[in-house]
Amino acid sequence: MPTTWTRRAAGALLACAALLLAAPAQAAPAYDVTIRRDNFGVPHVLGRTDADAAYGLGFAQAEDDFATVQDSVMASRGRQATLKGLDAVPSDILFELLDVKAVLDAGYERDLSPHIREMLDGYAAGVNRYAALHPDKVVAGFLPMTGRDLAAFTLFRGPTFYGLDGVFAQIATGKLPEPKDSGSNGVAVAPSRSSDGHTRLLFNAHQPWTGPLTWYEAVVESGEGWHVAGGFFPASPFLLGGHNAHLGWAATVNHPRLTDVFKLVINPENPNQYRLDGQWRELERRTVQIQVKQADGSLKPVSREVLRSVHGPVIRGPQGVFAVRYPTSGGVRQLAQNYAMNKARNLTEWKAAMAMQAVPSVNYIYADEKGNIGYLSNGIYAQRKAGVDWSGPYMPGDSSDLIWTKVRPFAQSPQIWNPKSGWVFNANNTPFRATDPAYDLKPADFPASMALQPPSDMTNRAFRALETYGADASISAAEFDTYKYDLGYSQQSDEIAWVKAVLAADPVGDSDLAAAQDALRKWDGSTDLQNRGAALVALMWLERRRNPAWTPLQMVKAAAGRLKATYGRVDPEWGEVNRLRRGTLDIPVDGGPDTFRALYGALDPDGRLHGVNGDCYIMFVEWDAKGRMTSRSVHQYGAATLDAASPHYADQSPLFAAHKTKPVLFTEAQLAGHITRTYRPADAQDPR
Repeated sequence: MPTTWTRRAAGALLACAALLLAAPAQAAPAYDVTIRRDNFGVPHVLGRTDADAAYGLGFAQAEDDFATVQDSVMASRGRQATLKGLDAVPSDILFELLDVKAVLDAGYERDLSPHIREMLDGYAAGVNRYAALHPDKVVAGFLPMTGRDLAAFTLFRGPTFYGLDGVFAQIATGKLPEPKDSGSNGVAVAPSRSSDGHTRLLFNAHQPWTGPLTWYEAVVESGEGWHVAGGFFPASPFLLGGHNAHLGWAATVNHPRLTDVFKLVINPENPNQYRLDGQWRELERRTVQIQVKQADGSLKPVSREVLRSVHGPVIRGPQGVFAVRYPTSGGVRQLAQNYAMNKARNLTEWKAAMAMQAVPSVNYIYADEKGNIGYLSNGIYAQRKAGVDWSGPYMPGDSSDLIWTKVRPFAQSPQIWNPKSGWVFNANNTPFRATDPAYDLKPADFPASMALQPPSDMTNRAFRALETYGADASISAAEFDTYKYDLGYSQQSDEIAWVKAVLAADPVGDSDLAAAQDALRKWDGSTDLQNRGAALVALMWLERRRNPAWTPLQMVKAAAGRLKATYGRVDPEWGEVNRLRRGTLDIPVDGGPDTFRALYGALDPDGRLHGVNGDCYIMFVEWDAKGRMTSRSVHQYGAATLDAASPHYADQSPLFAAHKTKPVLFTEAQLAGHITRTYRPADAQDPR
């Protein structure tokens, strides 16, 4: 047993001794792991090996959110409709279009080392252990969960981050997919830009507040050197954003066009043939049976045809028959890359992990104990044929020379390392605005065929990052936090343009419009709790989301009408409208759509908005001049992401609303004195 693990585990094991001696005689546990819960219920998992630690993580996450882990696994098996009925059929069709099972069968043992597969099996065994203790929570067909299920989850969910599911939906319906509330912020500041010579990193990835892509916080350590803290997804066994003992990274969604749509020429005499290079070729066809849950709980099979050409999956839509080509070279290797990122000890090793090019998209903001910082617009970028205009909605599908087969090497990905400006950022904006202008990447250095986000692709959050962090040549610790919680809209933003358009309109006897104009004329561009203009702008944003073709005047009239009907006025205080609701908790919260303090709400029957997306798990990481690290975090709810009976169901919400954080207890010294419960998942009795 490694000396480091022995030393750190000794106290935890002694704390468990009385419980173990009192337990009935049983076989030695297969996994040697202890879980400590801190004051906020965050699990600190301590395992002898990486696989042991993964087992503990799986068990802890199942304790807090078993239903979501179970749903995620069923979806990644193409079995979501068995739980949720007809509305989930598109999810199961996506599973088939992605050919998850075939990709998994081909790559699971080939592309994942035995060590990683042992970790995946360990996580699954931890979930299975919890399920065995709580059989009433287990749906038919779930058990046993396996390591392959975790790989399938990665294969199934990964492409949604670059919008592949939306591409399929648009072809199938002939309509643009419904917009998603999206965003994320990442910022790194080097010692040269800090007033105290410290290095700082902001991890602020915006996700739904519930469901399969909601953040779960944990600290995991093993005797084999896996030691990480930060954000995990349900059914995702590796850290996706946060830090290890030496370095950290933040992630934001990027929007290069990684997919290509090809319009097929179909044989008028045979709808199952398409033309390629002057010859008719047969579409690959198979029929799948999807079991759909009925109102009475029974299952009814529904048949669907799944098609494929040499380009990729094929969909018959109202506007024709289209094939989709997308990056598949990552496959299950994404998990190997995630693990390598977790274990990297320095910038060289972290770059080597990124050079695996298995994670298909996502921007990364990097910082480490040596003061290095960087920005990477990560992606599996196709080597498309030069001299061809790839900017249209689709390409002709009858020429094989347009079907790309190779991807660009990692060195050609947009990236900035240690710029003299001393800072980097991303807020889902173009890679060509990532630091001070003098050190930004240049569009001319990248071929148009890479289809990167153009320089004009900016968010309000990106403008505000440049106007806060970017305008400050010497950023203090307090300023780093203050800028993160920025509540304003830039004069360059779409939202301010909407307001200007509304103010230019003639109210022509419309008293509600006149009142709205008066409120917006007084508005200072902020979304603080007392603000009386923010509600109009936020509801304009909501109306625009529902009706993308609406003009600002239509948006404001609808927003004003909704506010007046609920509050008797068009300008209620923002804190009265915007709420954080969780169980019995109902508190005001600031921020708004596309502010750096991003909050996206859904309308409740009482006319209030309750937060459902945006700012959620936030982490600040800091290294002092000697490389000593501290970190702070806060979750919008708490560690018990689904357990309403837990005291940690919403205990962090007041902190979150007040722009406060709690310390991340990363080391044994930091954790000492803050442990509220210690247990081993292998014990015979349920620790709860």
